[in-house]
Amino acid sequence: MEKNQLKDYKINIKLKLSLLWTSVTLFYLYGDYFELYVPKKVEGLISGDNLLNNPLNLFIAAILLGIPAIMVLISILAKPIINKWLNIITGLFFTVIMLLIAYMSISEWRFFYVCYAIIESILTAIIAWNAINWPKQSSNI
Repeated sequence: MEKNQLKDYKINIKLKLSLLWTSVTLFYLYGDYFELYVPKKVEGLISGDNLLNNPLNLFIAAILLGIPAIMVLISILAKPIINKWLNIITGLFFTVIMLLIAYMSISEWRFFYVCYAIIESILTAIIAWNAINWPKQSSNI
């Protein structure tokens, strides 16, 4: 081994998944924040002329944004088999959702949102991929 070579540590799968979900959650928050700068957005929020203008839509949005945030915790605390399947299912679900949102958001003022949605889709696909390839326990017989 070379004298000045930096040591690399293998990251535990649970920690890796939790960190990926943290990243996804931050991108969701940043995307929603930057959307406030889109012309007419704030006026629509004040007047109630937006997608979240009724209690049901607001509740659905809260659930959708809450799932990635709770996956940060679940990825650390859940047992491996439950953890694996929850990460595969939610990872694939959010990959599809964000790709659809990216497609529906294509416009001059929402190019940032499309970029974020693509990044979010890549991250959630990586989450699903990591969960699918969850390391197996070695048997020391």
